[in-house]
Amino acid sequence: MLEGDMTVEWTPSWNIKPTQRVPVFRETVSDDGEVLRVGDLARWSLLPPWATEPKLKFPTFNARSEGLAAKATWRGPIKRSRAILPASGYYEWKTDGKVKTPHYIHLPEGEPLLFAGLYSWWRPKGSDDEWMLTATIITRPSAGAAAQLHDRAPVVLPADFVDEWLDPATEGDQSLVDAAVSASSPQIESLQFHEVGKISGDIPELTNPVATS
Repeated sequence: MLEGDMTVEWTPSWNIKPTQRVPVFRETVSDDGEVLRVGDLARWSLLPPWATEPKLKFPTFNARSEGLAAKATWRGPIKRSRAILPASGYYEWKTDGKVKTPHYIHLPEGEPLLFAGLYSWWRPKGSDDEWMLTATIITRPSAGAAAQLHDRAPVVLPADFVDEWLDPATEGDQSLVDAAVSASSPQIESLQFHEVGKISGDIPELTNPVATS
């Protein structure tokens, strides 16, 4: 599934926010032509190479799948800079009037979520700073039971689509994005969720179900 150099030194988090660092798995080609699958840490919010500073006028932690390949921010990375961002689950808030109730969304039996993503290396132009790896998660229309929480969902890839998504020899385009969305449908439709308490701090108990009477 994600075989390769998986030696990513990372402290697990239960409350990750955009611009924080997250594990990312990608494929790269060595100088001798060997395809290597590697794990890295990336800033969660992609910075395109042409960005002049880290703070952009628009959010880039998510990328809508619809028309993605035509957007200036994403059309470069989709070609050969695709990634998998793994997670055990994620939060979504159900809105009823002015009340927003957090829920934890996950796959059955604790199966890992393999988010389809894009990455980009960035540093200020003319700078000698180290290159920063940045990434985004692709989203799609929601489906299944989780659609009652939100109309969007991450593109969660099945294990058998990972190789196709990461292959650096494939020049990605909108058809690949659409294929990933289609492949993700069984995963999205099988998502489960439960209500959780206030999302504050960073402890495993944040994912615990709220006790009901």
